[in-house]
Amino acid sequence: MTSGTGPTTTSQLGRVAPAGLNASVTTRARLNEWLDRHSRQLFIAPAVIMILIFSVFPTIASLVLAFSNIRLRAGSYQVQFAGLRNFRKQLFGTEQFHFLGTFTSISLLGWIVTIASAAGLIWWLYRYARRGFAILGFIGRLITASVGFGLALLFSATLFSGNPFGTLGVTIFYVLVGCTIQFLIGLGLAVLCAQPIKGRTFFRVVFFIPLMITPIGIGYSFRMLADTTKGPFSPVWHWIGLGDFGWANHAWTARLFIVIGDSWQWIPFIFVILLAALENVSRDQVEAGQVDGASGWQVFKEITWPQIAPVAATVMLIRIIEAFKLVDLPNIMTSGGPGIATESMTLHSFFAWRALNLGDSAAIAYLLLFVSVVLCVSFFNLLVVKQLRPA
Repeated sequence: MTSGTGPTTTSQLGRVAPAGLNASVTTRARLNEWLDRHSRQLFIAPAVIMILIFSVFPTIASLVLAFSNIRLRAGSYQVQFAGLRNFRKQLFGTEQFHFLGTFTSISLLGWIVTIASAAGLIWWLYRYARRGFAILGFIGRLITASVGFGLALLFSATLFSGNPFGTLGVTIFYVLVGCTIQFLIGLGLAVLCAQPIKGRTFFRVVFFIPLMITPIGIGYSFRMLADTTKGPFSPVWHWIGLGDFGWANHAWTARLFIVIGDSWQWIPFIFVILLAALENVSRDQVEAGQVDGASGWQVFKEITWPQIAPVAATVMLIRIIEAFKLVDLPNIMTSGGPGIATESMTLHSFFAWRALNLGDSAAIAYLLLFVSVVLCVSFFNLLVVKQLRPA
């Protein structure tokens, strides 16, 4: 019996072991097959999770705050649904002067600007409808025209009528004036350093240095340089008769100094991108134009610019998006003053958050989001896409 039982058990174990091994191999094969099918999702899953944690969820939370009234209490807080109250406060209520500006009566110049803007926008829509009408395209242009007319009316009632404008006007000023100055100087430096001149490698490195400095350092540096009493250039200020001039006490000079500081920081970014684009311009076409007797301006206008225009439009779109978020320099150099003359919308939202007005802070942030998205999408569709589209 014993000798008969032993071989039977051994043979049974011999038959069971391969079955278990086959099951393990089959499970592993199925797992590998599943990993192969979902490899793309698995590779991007960490990035998606990080975006959800640090971007999407805070966005949803801020959206809830924008439509709520938050009251902080000892050890707790109370959230009450407020609807559009926070937005009405900024656009039509007690905070209108802070966000939009002070409105009294529109001057003759303001009415001229308003009527001219309305006529130009209507003509622009009419030309699009005549050239090729599409529902989505017309709706998009109608939104752009509405926002454009609203901004024109805002500046007509404030800037062109002698009234101070609020943080929305200040932000638009930083975007339009600052980005224009930065693009022109950056393009000029890129064209200069693309020429076969001595020391151009040295100047390329020097022109790039400001981009590597933190905005806080730039703010404190320009605040020190512009000091007319104790700054390093105070003898120069006294020599030209501005020794007793406080630039931070005047709205326009304060805005101008902030634009100069912001331009000094961001010109290298535009310079480097445009220089790379200029280096890729076909030299054969440039030399052919020069052989045909074209001037330097004609070569740039007819040969160089069409080739770098898509890059220029794209880099300006990136710069405009960043300019809407300007907060460091106004906070450090002027703290938004004098009054609110240099306070951007981002700084406005930050001050409201610091004062624990969380609902107002979120509402201002979403108003900034709306304005920046409309203007940036309009810029992209009307200029960037046009430059990227093949002729």
